[in-house]
Amino acid sequence: MGIQQATKIIVIDDDPTGSQTVHSCLLLTRWDPDTLLEGLRDAAPLFFVLSNTRGMDAGQAAEVTREICVNLRVAIQRMQEDGVEIRPVIVSRSDSTLRGHYPVETDVIAEELGPFDAHFLVPAFFEGGRITRDGMHYLIVDGAPVPVHETEFARDSVFGFSTAFLPDYVEEKTAGRIRSDQVQRFGLSDVRGDIAARLRGLQRNACCVVDAEQQPDLDSFARQVLAAAGEGKRFLFRSAASLLTAFAALPRQPVAAADMSRLVRDGRPGVVLVGSHVDKTSRQLQYLRDNSSIVPLHVDLDWMLRDEEGLFAEIVQQMAEAQHSGQGVALYTSRGERGFASTAERLAFGERVSAFLMRLVRNMPRQTGFLISKGGITSNDTLSTGLALRTARVVGQIRAGCSVVLCPEDHPRYPNLPVVIFPGNVGGDDALAEAYRILSRRTATKAAAKTAVG
Repeated sequence: MGIQQATKIIVIDDDPTGSQTVHSCLLLTRWDPDTLLEGLRDAAPLFFVLSNTRGMDAGQAAEVTREICVNLRVAIQRMQEDGVEIRPVIVSRSDSTLRGHYPVETDVIAEELGPFDAHFLVPAFFEGGRITRDGMHYLIVDGAPVPVHETEFARDSVFGFSTAFLPDYVEEKTAGRIRSDQVQRFGLSDVRGDIAARLRGLQRNACCVVDAEQQPDLDSFARQVLAAAGEGKRFLFRSAASLLTAFAALPRQPVAAADMSRLVRDGRPGVVLVGSHVDKTSRQLQYLRDNSSIVPLHVDLDWMLRDEEGLFAEIVQQMAEAQHSGQGVALYTSRGERGFASTAERLAFGERVSAFLMRLVRNMPRQTGFLISKGGITSNDTLSTGLALRTARVVGQIRAGCSVVLCPEDHPRYPNLPVVIFPGNVGGDDALAEAYRILSRRTATKAAAKTAVG
């Protein structure tokens, strides 16, 4: 029997929110060769490896990315030995507001899985209101495009940047190794037209940036890129989530967003875990508190530093009391971003906070009906550490940019628990409350019926 060929989109995701535009695919929180083989053999056209490198320093990010790539080579070789030649399309998925370890991760991927003819920066994410026009990357705010360097995201203490003009961004982030005038631009007229010859002419890992204002722009770009890849061109992508929609070309998700409440376990109340500290999340949390009967539980970080065990016992008891009374809870850390003397101190504090939150996840009431995890790094830790999942399958999106995954049936504490992965920087002020309302629909119906019987 001859060798079979198969194209697989392999997404190395620096937090777990990259699946926010697709469904029915696997998320891997481990990257040993056996787990990667599960992804390669899965029927879905793509899978995600959750590296969580956005929560690490640059050295750690490089080390983890290299380990993933080395193990991926092993897994692809084992597929070859089994008679299947994998033609990988490698995507380094990162933030649509330009935060992340670029070019560290793409450099490592090129070293381990290259050589590539080009790498493309494609940060457009339409569901979140991010577009790229004339090389400038924008966030749509109240219907108006705002260059992303004028937003709070550009002031991130680890990943800050001074320009949203992508060629200049590349020069800034590569410290001049790639000059702005060396970056090739694929404008809207390009991606909407015929770029086949231009793609065939790319070589020596040329850096390219891609405009996109709507999904058909990326659909056209992706079709031509995959055709060129089929002819032997090797490309690497640094993108947000909307490019993955174009690559995967999936049908409608099996469970409609409005029907996600049917996944809630026995119609019971849920938990909202808010770790993200960006202003957008704080506004969404306040809207949720003001427009629902949810019980707010403050994870007081000063109390945690002073008496971690006392705070833990208090919150676990409050969660149990709320569950018993049929009420959902919102666990939220102290708002705002703290100042630190160094990046290392900031990351270390973040790790301590995350470890505490994951203890709370492991000790939620067993009867919890659903979980909403707010924030990318928080969500990654929830899946990999709090719930200890090796793999999880995406059911679909409960709202634009927010994936729902299910715990497996044999989970020791929370079988079939639906978990919403809700990025920190997605949605309007009412978005978190809307997701909570959808999932609480059966809870409210159940409570009303109980009251009527009483």
